[in-house]
Amino acid sequence: MEPKIKAALWVQMAVRLSDIAGRPAAVLRKGDPDSGGILAVLIGREGQVALSQVRDAEGRPAWLRATGAAPVDEQTLNAYVERAVKRDPDLWVVEFEAPDLMPPFEARFL
Repeated sequence: MEPKIKAALWVQMAVRLSDIAGRPAAVLRKGDPDSGGILAVLIGREGQVALSQVRDAEGRPAWLRATGAAPVDEQTLNAYVERAVKRDPDLWVVEFEAPDLMPPFEARFL
């Protein structure tokens, strides 16, 4: 199992990578700085996608398209984020401008 990076540090890194790529990013909600989960919201041309940080069977970090394979509208995404925060009050929510719906950070998808 790979070591887990503190949530606040990971968010800082992802926002910086997004800025370097010329894609605005914003922390919409701060969670637990050490062990909070992360929900990445990608805002694209065709809609929006929420990515949930997970671990695979071997314990390696990965991402799951939490709102499904296809982009969704803003209302659907906001409803998903609201439900996720109710389930996990330590959750971080970070929004990235991503015209191609690809994250500005390295991501392995499940």
